[in-house]
Amino acid sequence: MKKWNLVIDVAKCFNCNCCALACHDEYHGNRFPGYADEMAKLGQRWIDILQRETGQVPMVEVSYLPVMCNHCDNPPCLKAAKDGAVVKRDDGIVLIVPEKARGQRQIVDACPYNAVFWNEEKQLPQAWPFDAHLLDQGWTRTRGAQVCPTQAMRTLKVSDEEMRAIAAREGLEVLSPETGAKPRVHYRNLANFYSVFIGGALAREVAGVSECAAGVKVALLKHNQLVEEQESDTFGEFRFRRLKRDSGTYTLRVAEAKFAMEVEVKQDSVYLGAIDLAPARKPAPVTN
Repeated sequence: MKKWNLVIDVAKCFNCNCCALACHDEYHGNRFPGYADEMAKLGQRWIDILQRETGQVPMVEVSYLPVMCNHCDNPPCLKAAKDGAVVKRDDGIVLIVPEKARGQRQIVDACPYNAVFWNEEKQLPQAWPFDAHLLDQGWTRTRGAQVCPTQAMRTLKVSDEEMRAIAAREGLEVLSPETGAKPRVHYRNLANFYSVFIGGALAREVAGVSECAAGVKVALLKHNQLVEEQESDTFGEFRFRRLKRDSGTYTLRVAEAKFAMEVEVKQDSVYLGAIDLAPARKPAPVTN
């Protein structure tokens, strides 16, 4: 059987918030019996964009992570709910039934992703319902996927076998798999949000002036094994990305200058600043 999935490419999200605004537009002031009650005007973001900054000035990276109800295949909220207040549909969508969920605060507390909100006025747990009322009318994409200018969101209705193949082919991941909730929201380039980098800038003296050293090979090693090698760019900068937090000590080598240093990676990225290379040698005179 084909089931609904959402694929989000973290590398394509630039925090425009179109998906969050479309969600607010759809659910604030509107009621969809059996699917969702009215969303509160303030204090709730059923689709939210998390932001993370890493690095030090002037080398800083900002990444964004759209988050929402994961429509898990093993939803903790379903186990916590009483009287059928949460249902898991055959097409993969999880719904908090507004007519049955009133007063059940435990549904909010059960979500390991903090994706269920408590509407104090209505005494109701609420979450993004995957725009199920629109999909049931024949829509093929959620509103967030429709309005995303970079197509960072993709709505897929495929079998579980097909989804596993897509996930393997595209390197998709889910948030906090250790919870055992088995989300149906998948992420591409998730490491962009959680990883760190080691970066710096190379400079050399040319005619008495410090200039950017472009095209210089820089290598990053760990336990004497090459992790990556790259060349400095036009501005002399290099940046080794997608390193894990708290991954320990690396060795940075610049062969041209016979330069090496150890760099320890903890929770944040490491900017090494400007690294001065030895003055460039003057070419030997040409003799006939």
